[in-house]
Amino acid sequence: MCAYPVSMAVKPEVEGFFDEATNTISYIVKDPGSNACAIVDSVMDIDYAAGRITFEHADALIARIRERGLQLEWIIETHVHADHLSAAPYIQDHLGGRVGVGAKITVVQETFGKVFNEGTEFQRDGSQFDALFEDGDTYQVGGMTCFAMATPGHTPACMVHVMGDAAFVGDTLFMPDGGSARADFPGGDAGVLFDSIQKVLSLPAEMRLFMCHDYGPGGRDIAWETTVAEEKAKNIHVGGGKSRADFIRFRTERDASLGMPRLIIPSLQVNMRAGEIPRDADGNLMLKVPINGL
Repeated sequence: MCAYPVSMAVKPEVEGFFDEATNTISYIVKDPGSNACAIVDSVMDIDYAAGRITFEHADALIARIRERGLQLEWIIETHVHADHLSAAPYIQDHLGGRVGVGAKITVVQETFGKVFNEGTEFQRDGSQFDALFEDGDTYQVGGMTCFAMATPGHTPACMVHVMGDAAFVGDTLFMPDGGSARADFPGGDAGVLFDSIQKVLSLPAEMRLFMCHDYGPGGRDIAWETTVAEEKAKNIHVGGGKSRADFIRFRTERDASLGMPRLIIPSLQVNMRAGEIPRDADGNLMLKVPINGL
């Protein structure tokens, strides 16, 4: 049984925006009873080779919210992404709203503060964010009560955000034919990830699940919505009653064969700062490349 305050009668409007460069889906989630909305997992565009930042993807979200006359109340990060950069500060500057992430962001900041040799000026207390969610914390989007479910394993700060009959799962799960996220980043753990997935699958069978990424396995069209029931029955990594031991064995072997995400170095530096780009001693926007650090 699910131990969280689920309200399946509330059915928010969910609109997905696919970013082809990073295979990320960002969402606008509208409270069905008001004009209030949230954004989940925004994307800031980067040409890494040229060191150039732009905001086409974020601008599309902003334009859509303005077109519909919505009021942005929350900018949610399901975790500290390693494959795309958050546009949270840019969106907040244009539309307002509060930026929220899992409270275990402090663990991620401590880990990668060392990797990137950040100085004492880099705060490791999560203060870059407006809200740090603990497991089970609730918050409002208009009249819709939402809650955060801690789902570590991919990263320590991963959370699934449940808004009415819709759950935004971050990288904890992919579509049934995509399986699950890797668990070999610092702070990751395959057994903990399996346990977190079971928490997600304890939600009501008809709960809508929205993915943060999709890669179109086998050449199928990109997709990002499924249900708890479909994941339980068909997920290639955990569906059909697969055991924890089998999952750990599979995930460990598979992760050992994977290369690092293309944008992991800029993504971690930016996302652990709530989407802000770090600056050098002269105040210039600047990213570091640690050698043999990851």
